[in-house]
Amino acid sequence: MAHLVHQFLCETAGRDPSRTALIAGDARRSFAELDHESDAVACALQSAGIARGDRVAVMLENSIEYVAGLFGTLKAGGVFVPVNPSTKADKLTYLLVDAGVRVLIAPAALARQVLPALEAVDTPPTILWVGARLPDGATGLLYADALAAPHHRPADPGLIDQDLAAIMYTSGTTGRPKGVMLTHANYVNTSWAISTYLGNTPDDVVMCVLPLTFGYGLSQVLTGARVGFTLVLERSFAFPMETLKRMVQYRVTGLPGVPTVFSTLLGLQAAKTADLGSLRYLTNAAAPLPAAHLSRLRERFPQAVFHSMYGMTECCTRISTLDPTELDLKPASVGRAIPNCEAFVADEEGKRLPPGQVGELVVRGANVMRGYWNLPEETARRLRRGPQGETLLFTGDLFTQDAEGHLYFVSRKDDVFKCRGEKVSPKEVENALYELDGVLEACVIGVPDDADGLAVKAFLVPRDGVTLSEATIRQHCRGRLESHLAPKFIEFRDSLPKTDSGKIRRADLMEEVRASDGSIRPLSRLAGEG
Repeated sequence: MAHLVHQFLCETAGRDPSRTALIAGDARRSFAELDHESDAVACALQSAGIARGDRVAVMLENSIEYVAGLFGTLKAGGVFVPVNPSTKADKLTYLLVDAGVRVLIAPAALARQVLPALEAVDTPPTILWVGARLPDGATGLLYADALAAPHHRPADPGLIDQDLAAIMYTSGTTGRPKGVMLTHANYVNTSWAISTYLGNTPDDVVMCVLPLTFGYGLSQVLTGARVGFTLVLERSFAFPMETLKRMVQYRVTGLPGVPTVFSTLLGLQAAKTADLGSLRYLTNAAAPLPAAHLSRLRERFPQAVFHSMYGMTECCTRISTLDPTELDLKPASVGRAIPNCEAFVADEEGKRLPPGQVGELVVRGANVMRGYWNLPEETARRLRRGPQGETLLFTGDLFTQDAEGHLYFVSRKDDVFKCRGEKVSPKEVENALYELDGVLEACVIGVPDDADGLAVKAFLVPRDGVTLSEATIRQHCRGRLESHLAPKFIEFRDSLPKTDSGKIRRADLMEEVRASDGSIRPLSRLAGEG
């Protein structure tokens, strides 16, 4: 049984070499072909000096080259560092320096973005360029040449499951990105747990529109390699009609998504008539799915089961999942801890709280990170010793837990604010707003206000073709929310800022407010009725 991540691919290629592993646009690879291609990458990396523990950054869109770069890095003994290809030069410089990257795999088309970032790095990494030729003025190696070079299996780097497999940088919405250190053991355990509760088999065909630089997207690659199912890779969900066509074409059985993906899918007229009878499960993570969206998804795909999940990068992307059979009984829950993991709610001193009380979620298990790269003080703040000497992760998320162990997300600790002396959870307000059919996206923050200290402001994106008014929003909220929770200010927008994983960037909206002149005025006198 595999105890290292890349052994997933090696074992599946030996067991079922001709089965299709990846489909990306017009390209596809069998498991044997992907195994061979990643061997070539590993040999090229070892020739470039990569040894056990060295960091290799991969800055590619969802593609076969990305997946081969991931497994090639691990086969060479390296530590995989995903970098989103939209990363700007200054942030790229920071990541390369902070992680001490030795090799960067990047597209030649982004040379104007990559080369300036290298100028500020004292010891620039070797670049493995993906493209037809080396960019003008660039040095390094060509990915195509690495594939064409004669090679065998890469040299055994002598890894054990406690070695680092990846450094996953957080989105940085609260400051500088933090590198989350995850081991082979983290990924092996979590991939086993995910594929077990989803009931994955080699016959599954999973559509991945999530960026592979995001842990939720990356987990699709790893579970696919472990189980031996086919993964259909989309570069993004920017062209949902094309994605929908491929879902029908390849008879997709699994669709992992985030709220924005499902909201867009529900808004497609073509999705109402498309033959998606092959779809057997949907999963949601990264952000809670509004109840109204969940109800519509279940109506549209009655044959598919829905897995509501919760996780974070620091726990290898997965902490809990709700058994689909319990969805009607506990629709607001994100379930119970995944296998080989325990999650409980604690007070500020770390003492377990009884059912129903709000506290910080604490996690222990094989999914808990090693720590933050180069940040010992931050690591010490988040990781503490348990009563049996085990490592406990204090997540920074507020939860309640019922007597059966089911978890209920309340808010990020940093998101909660007080209005008129009463605590406001933005999630609670957002859920009420999402119940209004014309609302596509919603985000709530606290803004300075002379009367209330912090007042509730809602940013809303209406669905295409829908016209929403302040009066409609306020009437809707009056029937669902306490007065201190109802938005005092409302702003309609065409879109909201999002992270690479599709989560709405609440911090960006807060920064906009801070950067403004501070004059916040009600959009309607009805606001005073709150």
